[in-house]
Amino acid sequence: MNLDADLARIALQEERLQFESFGPDTAWALGCRLREAAVAAGHRVAIEVCQNGFPLFYSALAGSSPDNADWIRRKRNVVERFHKSSYALCLMMEKRGSTLTERYGIPLSEYVAAGGGFPVRVRGTGVVGFIGVSGLAQRDDHGLIVEVLAGMLGVALAEVALAAE
Repeated sequence: MNLDADLARIALQEERLQFESFGPDTAWALGCRLREAAVAAGHRVAIEVCQNGFPLFYSALAGSSPDNADWIRRKRNVVERFHKSSYALCLMMEKRGSTLTERYGIPLSEYVAAGGGFPVRVRGTGVVGFIGVSGLAQRDDHGLIVEVLAGMLGVALAEVALAAE
């Protein structure tokens, strides 16, 4: 894995995977698409979609656990604070040889720099919500979100997906 290449690609994802508008119906449709993709792939994950801190979709698939809900909460805190995907923060900390606690003084019990949290952006407005997946390897949690967002927003996955490891 090339950290710089992945960070550049995640920045591209965050730029390209934006909505024109976002509300409860869009959040529900997105959550349902994420759930359908996870079920089809046999993933045991939890999924959350929020708007401005308000949960609009949640699903815990068979085989997921309450721990996945806590991971999502901590990823949501990262996305809401930094307005970046939690995987981008993970890679940035890895590149710097640091942690969120060392760099920003924030507790691990409340924030986690791990893949699977992605900002909901509305073009011309900015970050208005959060998409979270927990239960897979962090790169795969992130990848599931990107795959579903790309399909929903009509963006070719090949243009935004992370390179294979």
